[in-house]
Amino acid sequence: MDIRIQNLEPNCFYHIYNRGVNGDIVFQNNDNYMFFMVQFRKYLNEVCDLYAYCLMPNHFHFVIKIKSKKELLDFFEEKNKRLIKKGLHAMESLASKQLSKFISSYTQAYNKVFDRHGPLFESPFKRKKIDSEKYLRNLIIYVHQNPSDIGKDFRTYRFSSYITVLSTLKTSLKRDEVIECFEDLENFVFCHNSVIDFKF
Repeated sequence: MDIRIQNLEPNCFYHIYNRGVNGDIVFQNNDNYMFFMVQFRKYLNEVCDLYAYCLMPNHFHFVIKIKSKKELLDFFEEKNKRLIKKGLHAMESLASKQLSKFISSYTQAYNKVFDRHGPLFESPFKRKKIDSEKYLRNLIIYVHQNPSDIGKDFRTYRFSSYITVLSTLKTSLKRDEVIECFEDLENFVFCHNSVIDFKF
């Protein structure tokens, strides 16, 4: 099926990832990274739960779980009170559309700041459905270990959810659920410090 019409299904986990056009840089400075996550929360908190993320200079990774059909429908109805006749077909593509709006909002702001034009990320965004708990665990580790590819220590990398999982600060990240995937925090850390040869 064409990835452009492949809807993100309720109650399912996905690996969402994308890179800059031609591998170009998409985050020039700390403000860019932080604004990207602000926009993520603005557009996506109502349609998905965040389990892991990592923002790299020229690409990003998210591990998300799409909310239940009821939660999506409630959000859809709230957004479309005057346009509810659009029906369920529009609701079924809601999560995908919100992701596209999120990427578009960041691109527009980035282009304005850096005086550029055109798409910033490859289109369409990439998505892979996660079909097992083992795949989910390995993917979370893979996403968190990503900074190692550019010579950074993933344990101290600022723009990933690894530090957030270890923290006790308030977060919208599904911290408890992530730890539960690994049984406990000690095993979460142990698994991340092991060498994982994972191909997604």
